[in-house]
Amino acid sequence: MKFYAAQIQAIAEALQNIFREGAYADKEIARVLKADKRRGSQDRAFIAEHTYGIVRYYRLYTHLAGGEPQSKSDWWRLIGIHLLASGYTLPEWREFAGLDAETLGAQLAEAREQRVLRESIPDWMDAVGTEQLGEAWPATIAALNDQAPVVLRVNRLQADPDRVTRELAKDGIKVKPLAEDALIVTERKNLFRTHAFRNGLFEVQDYSSQQAAPALQVEPGQLVIDACAGAGGKSLHLAALMENKGRLLSMDIHGWKLDELKRRARRNGVTNLETRPITTTKIIKRLTGKADRVLLDVPCTGLGVLRRNPDAKWKLSPETIDRVVAEQDGILSSYSRMVRPEGKLVYATCSILPRENSERVDHFLNSEEGKDWVLEESKSFLPQRDGYDGFFVSRLLRTR
Repeated sequence: MKFYAAQIQAIAEALQNIFREGAYADKEIARVLKADKRRGSQDRAFIAEHTYGIVRYYRLYTHLAGGEPQSKSDWWRLIGIHLLASGYTLPEWREFAGLDAETLGAQLAEAREQRVLRESIPDWMDAVGTEQLGEAWPATIAALNDQAPVVLRVNRLQADPDRVTRELAKDGIKVKPLAEDALIVTERKNLFRTHAFRNGLFEVQDYSSQQAAPALQVEPGQLVIDACAGAGGKSLHLAALMENKGRLLSMDIHGWKLDELKRRARRNGVTNLETRPITTTKIIKRLTGKADRVLLDVPCTGLGVLRRNPDAKWKLSPETIDRVVAEQDGILSSYSRMVRPEGKLVYATCSILPRENSERVDHFLNSEEGKDWVLEESKSFLPQRDGYDGFFVSRLLRTR
């Protein structure tokens, strides 16, 4: 397994921007990969894989290195530690001097006795996870360090699972049925360059996330609101479930995300979707009592998707949770007013914390705003148990 200095330099550059400048890992890796058009697919894969690997285990590696990197040589040494721990043989470069597999193996074994080092998480996160999930926490955080599977959602407006399977096979991509409209990718390649993707036959969407739209129990012809739509993965799913019939209103406080949704909707063949930025509270008030269904995929800590966004471990704080919980309560209290009597609402998050999930639903139901609501269904998804992202979905019925 050979690698080259240019690859290591690219990883070091990405890591410095992630940890020193606060860049998001996915965007920074994409930037670095685009910076040199000469890089082939193997170079790109190596850089992305090992940048993510070091971000995921940053605390463990900095512990083994004796502290956080300060200089270029420090970053290269950190990368060397990761590569050695990953089974690579290091070349005799100056930056890797003093690193050997036997010594590192002993240091790793000792460090991994401590969960915060083994799973590479902040002390406060370990305390919160223990308090919130109890005995389930060790297995949960371990699973959140595994590589996430790639799951596709077939777009029923354009295709069925058999057609998507055949079309992807033409591009050398293998998938197998998971459930209903979900396919799991068994051989990874660039999905976004395929004809199937460009023609809107599928979207990349984790299986847990795919549970939110069906939970809303939409029907063709209804007025359905996705009130925290973002870039709209769940809006697109709702449109397919509505068979492009009725009115689907996708809303968000970030207009640029809705612009991306409109592009995705065109590719998916969605015709019943309208986007509306939430610029003032009047936008919500005008829709009071109008919607048959409302989806609230609310802002959260994202602790259920750490496998995909490992840098979140270093960007979150206890104060983040406090702020997010207050925002969740505000959204539930305000946006629920858009649902008509006998209408339904789904509250969903990509968090694993009961404090963001079931406790928020209970708080709402026990409030003045929730007095006319009842809980119909609630389910938490945990990666070690269900195999996919941590997620929470609950459905509430407005009785009057």
